[in-house]
Amino acid sequence: ETERYEFRWFGKSNAKREAFTPTDATLVYDEARSVNPTESENLIIEGENLAVLKLLSNSYREQVKCIYIDPPYNTGKDFIYKDNYTQEKQEYYEESGQVDEEGNRLFQNNESNGRYHSDWLSMMYPRLKLARNLLTDDGVIFISIDDNEVHNLRKICDEVFGEGNFVTEFPRVT
Repeated sequence: ETERYEFRWFGKSNAKREAFTPTDATLVYDEARSVNPTESENLIIEGENLAVLKLLSNSYREQVKCIYIDPPYNTGKDFIYKDNYTQEKQEYYEESGQVDEEGNRLFQNNESNGRYHSDWLSMMYPRLKLARNLLTDDGVIFISIDDNEVHNLRKICDEVFGEGNFVTEFPRVT
């Protein structure tokens, strides 16, 4: 009677903790790329998404009406964030293209990796958890994804946002 359905993967506990670990990042205003920032209620924010979501959580909790994300599709060819990294090899990572513009380490998640789906889920979970905290009660989130992880994305979204809040999928034919 204590058992119930739950979606588990290796690293989920760490992913949950990561959502609420403080960040030392700061938001920087880009005046050159901003359009009518004082008259508009709409903002475009660019940066490492986990750090940005953590920073926005304090000021914009339950105030965001719409979020759109286009995460890595986990095809084995795209890079995803490796949130726990060491800095001692930073120069090597920069030269080999394993870091983004801000120095955040990226890694290629190949299917031969024994934690192929788990690594992707652990990257997504804290971001979705923080995004949920930003949304208003009638807010929406749109997520672009392909067939590689759509089934896992649906499970993780059901857990974070609630199964009853799912509306539909929009297939795109290319």
